Amino acid sequence: MLTDEERTLLVVNCGQLLTLRGPRRPRAGQEMAALGLVRNGALLLRDRTVQLVGSVDRIRKAPESRRAVCLDARGKVVLPGFVDSHTHALFAATRVDDYVARIGGATYEQIAKRGGGIGASAKLVRVASEQALVDRLERMVKLFLEYGTTTAEVKSGYGLEIGQELKMLRAIRSVATRGTFDLVPTLLAHDVPARFRTKRAQYIELVKRELIPQVAREGLAEFFDVFCDRGYFSIAETKMMMNTAASAGLQLKLHAEQMTHSGATKMAVGLRSVSVDHLDQVTDDDIRSMRGTGTMATLLPGTVLHLGPNRYPPARQLIETGIPVALATNFNPGSSPTLSMQMILSLACSQMRMSPAETIVASTINGAYAVGRGGLVGSLEVGKQADLVIMDVSDYREIPYFFGMNHCETVVKKGAIVYRKG
Repeated sequence: MLTDEERTLLVVNCGQLLTLRGPRRPRAGQEMAALGLVRNGALLLRDRTVQLVGSVDRIRKAPESRRAVCLDARGKVVLPGFVDSHTHALFAATRVDDYVARIGGATYEQIAKRGGGIGASAKLVRVASEQALVDRLERMVKLFLEYGTTTAEVKSGYGLEIGQELKMLRAIRSVATRGTFDLVPTLLAHDVPARFRTKRAQYIELVKRELIPQVAREGLAEFFDVFCDRGYFSIAETKMMMNTAASAGLQLKLHAEQMTHSGATKMAVGLRSVSVDHLDQVTDDDIRSMRGTGTMATLLPGTVLHLGPNRYPPARQLIETGIPVALATNFNPGSSPTLSMQMILSLACSQMRMSPAETIVASTINGAYAVGRGGLVGSLEVGKQADLVIMDVSDYREIPYFFGMNHCETVVKKGAIVYRKG
């Protein structure tokens, strides 16, 4: 059994300590520039939670700090662990053939028709054992931590068939229950299996009558999501499935307005979705419909970069309208093969004109609210889970400035050091 001293960690000499303290809700508008920055800060972590936070002089003098294990940040930037609120991190293998085809001029839809895309990932999942999927996701978790992500949403969606979707969700649960990383499971209706191409209604009934109820009974997912876009699920199909999921107790998310404008955003808002994700083709009217509803916008600029010429979502307009914005990687083998939130911050600044402070808020506390974890993670406040990263920079603005680089030096998860570079 650990002693009190071994369960207590004192983090000192934080050159810039970004606490993200603020209201107990997603941050919007001007709040997205507020980092709760403490210069020369410190934290006391005990029993997995933040016990004290403030200036180093004050925290060092606290009686509880006297016998704690000391972690010296050496004047570097300390911030909450990133919360990656939209990923497809469980997949059986890469889709590098799709990547090469896209370089040659093929579109996402053309690749899918040739047997690539989601269908290719589904074939690979089908032949993989549940244990193989568990092992792969464990490797991904280690990489997430290495890049400073301490909580991530993970979707199913590469199973397609009922049994394969359940296999994916059980693999996610297996990794999640090990407790070294917070995984938020989402059931995703991604596409119709090949054998149901001419029987779409039959497949949707299977999702409604078999898949969603079983997932809910077993507690395999917290959220339900649908890929609503041209060539995938229509507005009508999506609404039917989302209503069933909501009735079963699952929270809602939605892939909306990515490749085409469908009107899915307004539908999702009407169904009280926690977030609408992508929004590359969102309209002014859609944005107005989101204002004041509580539905968040989760933006995925890595996808736009990887798929090629397209417009980035209008982050500035969303923020200035008062919509809470989250950033996520959309880590997946087809359209965004990166799990680096730091790279996403760089893209958000350079391509969507978000400020460095706004990207930090969007990737920590707002990401946490986008996966129902805002009361637990995403900020360094007394009573919250002690998840933090030390970045090897002296100014938080350098995190997006040095694009494509990994600044993560140390990761603390639930009060314990779980990663150190070198």
